[in-house]
Amino acid sequence: CPQCFLRSARARRLLFEDLDVNIVVKDIALADGKKISVTWPDGHASEYEVEWLKKRCFSEEARAEMRGDLFLPERQYWGSDLQLPKIPFEEIMYNDESAYKWLCTLKKVGIVLLTGAATRQGELVKLGHRIGFLRLTFYGPTWQVQDKADANNVAYTTGKLCFHTDYPVLQHPPGVQFLHCIKQTDAGGESEVVDGFHVCNRLKEQSPQAYQILSSTAVDYTDVGVDYCDFAVQCKQRIIDVDSRGQAVRINYNNATRDTIFDIPAEKVRPFYGALKEFVDLLNSAEHKFTYKLKPGDIVTFDNWRVLHGRQSYQSGSEVTRHLEGAYADWDVVMSRLRLLRKRVLNRD
Repeated sequence: CPQCFLRSARARRLLFEDLDVNIVVKDIALADGKKISVTWPDGHASEYEVEWLKKRCFSEEARAEMRGDLFLPERQYWGSDLQLPKIPFEEIMYNDESAYKWLCTLKKVGIVLLTGAATRQGELVKLGHRIGFLRLTFYGPTWQVQDKADANNVAYTTGKLCFHTDYPVLQHPPGVQFLHCIKQTDAGGESEVVDGFHVCNRLKEQSPQAYQILSSTAVDYTDVGVDYCDFAVQCKQRIIDVDSRGQAVRINYNNATRDTIFDIPAEKVRPFYGALKEFVDLLNSAEHKFTYKLKPGDIVTFDNWRVLHGRQSYQSGSEVTRHLEGAYADWDVVMSRLRLLRKRVLNRD
């Protein structure tokens, strides 16, 4: 009713301090077979759509269905056998069905390759506008991955990059990463990815103690420098964030920015390193990692909370031989666009 609910904002007006948590229904009636009218002891009346109430039933079945609709929790795990999903860039930019397919696949598989983008900077800004907006960080709204003198990030070198997630030094690391290949080196520079959630499941099976250590130990991260602005960032993260069921929901691992400070008792240091070594060995096993090489015009989009990525080394030259433009988006923004596209494409909320 207008007294309790602001329809224009789809938000409650009712103040919780005014709620009687022990209130009971005075009267209930079915109106035209599709609505339920409830009268409360103070004479206040509420009206609900029957289907609306059924969807919000507290049964396990109804709650599972609602979780599935809202958050799309289904995952398709993969290893070296990954069939990398590919969609033309222009299609997702101008076709809602293709954009919806892209985001659904990104959520389920964790990685999608967009092909055929122009080989110039700025394409990721367009992609950001397609979903909503990009995530601004200390490295700017977008950033250029290429060999740089006095690099302020190990990615801005030609060396091998081991498997990592980006930005665990932030309290809320970016959920999705975009890497647009503008120029590619002839030799080397291959990209590597691994399904971190799949590896977590394997670690949990093979070494429960290692899994417990990595999901309970707070690791210090640091990043200090100058780029978009000057920064001095510190954070504590568990390598594996888990939900109430002990299931991995976010990987926070970047050995490059792991701090020299480690705020744990001395007797826990060696067991932690042993557990991390088990995890890293699984990440690098031939059955788990997938290797591919980006071509100019490719944009790889992936779940930065799930998919760890790395790069093989390549030779430096007198001029830039390899150039990727990178950007981030938050899962909140991506999932918002996915739900809006679903409503438009499938005509349902």
